[in-house]
Amino acid sequence: MKRKTLILGAMIIGVLAGASLLYLFYTGKISGQILAHVNEEKITVEQFNQEISKVEEPQREILREDPAAFLEGMIMKTLLLQEAKKQGFSPPVKTYKDVTKESLSPEESLIRDFMEKKFSAPPEVTKEEIQTFYAIFKDQMGGKPLNQITPLIEQFIREGKQQKNVEQFLIELRNAAKVEINQDQLQKIAAKPPELNTEEDLKKSLVSGKPVLVDFGANSCLPCRKLRPTLKEIGKEYSGKTHVLVIDVYKHQNLAREHKIQVLPTLVFFDAKG
Repeated sequence: MKRKTLILGAMIIGVLAGASLLYLFYTGKISGQILAHVNEEKITVEQFNQEISKVEEPQREILREDPAAFLEGMIMKTLLLQEAKKQGFSPPVKTYKDVTKESLSPEESLIRDFMEKKFSAPPEVTKEEIQTFYAIFKDQMGGKPLNQITPLIEQFIREGKQQKNVEQFLIELRNAAKVEINQDQLQKIAAKPPELNTEEDLKKSLVSGKPVLVDFGANSCLPCRKLRPTLKEIGKEYSGKTHVLVIDVYKHQNLAREHKIQVLPTLVFFDAKG
């Protein structure tokens, strides 16, 4: 009887402990899997991974190395959804005709409908603004008179104003929100960027008596990352015959200036004499 009582007591303690852990997890007190609170709404690591998995490589790899920017996008999406629902918008009901690869998710459709309604009125463009624009860029108008080019100028100015209005709205929405980001967890999920070559590596290669191919780029540069597999294959094919290096211009700005690098990526070839 005493043994049964002890077993029962242990089971009760176990259940209570498990319930406490669940409570702490779901109330956010165990915040290991919570990346941010957005007006009390949670963004979890699982949600982050689900969203970033939709991004194609190598862009996904770049975002994982610096996840703060992607998280900020998720925060803005959450804020827009909250604002849309507050204004009485609801996700549209999808039919079988809407189920295509290109169709938006219910949340994306909700945000689109909300933003279209909010910015449905086109900004006003005055004659003075059109005339000022024409006077400034007249030389780039191909000799066309103002009356002929007016509709295009008006459209350009209107779109610019609309873009500024949207940007200002997003800034105000973000500033008014209560957002708490778990910086420790954000650092934990950040992937380590690839190790690139150094200035010392380049110096040694240039005096090795072998040709050198240098990619002046950056880990944060998407075209640079797309080029990496090709450079890797070249390195394998000519292993022992040449050196293939990748230099991050943001970490080695002196090398970028020395070799007059203006666009990324830039490939520079050195012969066996350096």
